[in-house]
Amino acid sequence: MRVWERETGRNGGWSRSRGFTLIELLVAIAIIAILAAMLFPVLARAREAGRKTTCNANLRQIGVGLLMYVADHDDCFPNNGDTMLWMGRRWRWPLQPYLAYGARRDTVDPVNPNLSSGAGAHILVCPSDSTAPTAWDSTSYAYSAAFYHTPAQINAMTTTDLYSATSFGCVTMSQADVEYPSRKAMAAEWLSNHDTPHVSWWEWGGSRNVLFADGHVKYLPATAIRPAVNGYPDINLTRDGLRGHDVN
Repeated sequence: MRVWERETGRNGGWSRSRGFTLIELLVAIAIIAILAAMLFPVLARAREAGRKTTCNANLRQIGVGLLMYVADHDDCFPNNGDTMLWMGRRWRWPLQPYLAYGARRDTVDPVNPNLSSGAGAHILVCPSDSTAPTAWDSTSYAYSAAFYHTPAQINAMTTTDLYSATSFGCVTMSQADVEYPSRKAMAAEWLSNHDTPHVSWWEWGGSRNVLFADGHVKYLPATAIRPAVNGYPDINLTRDGLRGHDVN
């Protein structure tokens, strides 16, 4: 089948000009489809690279906020007596004045640190974290429990103790207690949001942005983190706590 179109000739007569055949149209469509299939992964990687950069910037701002808190509290790290302060939903409250975080306590259950209202867009959620909005009240980053437990406590703790309110009491730690500021992680993405599948600190897989005690942020694979007391790349339970280090 051939598509023809008519044109007026120089002498006012009709002439025929050749158009596209159906096969040629199908070939053109197929080529466009192939090019699109090649471009989509490239565009997806570029979009994810942008999200990773935003996530990195979030942690840098969080690092500035944490160090401002330390400067205002006699060089001591956040500690409000909450043994589960490491969770993103809980450490956000003592850091709120330093993070431009506009959320309020939940009006129905105002004493519950896991709930908030009116947060809007903020730096506590990674743009690649699809789990945080529903599972953790839009918080993607966790704070290391090593910053409010002594090294001896950390060495004696298990993963279960991180969720316990009574096993180990909180102890305020200071900047002077950090032996290796550029190698001890202070906060990080809870999940490997930029990889598939998304895994937690308690699995050897994926990569994530990590904030260190000196304020710098680095994107690291789980395998770059030294095994913690519980055998995982868990910056909560770094061997020897603040006297130890998470990367070599």
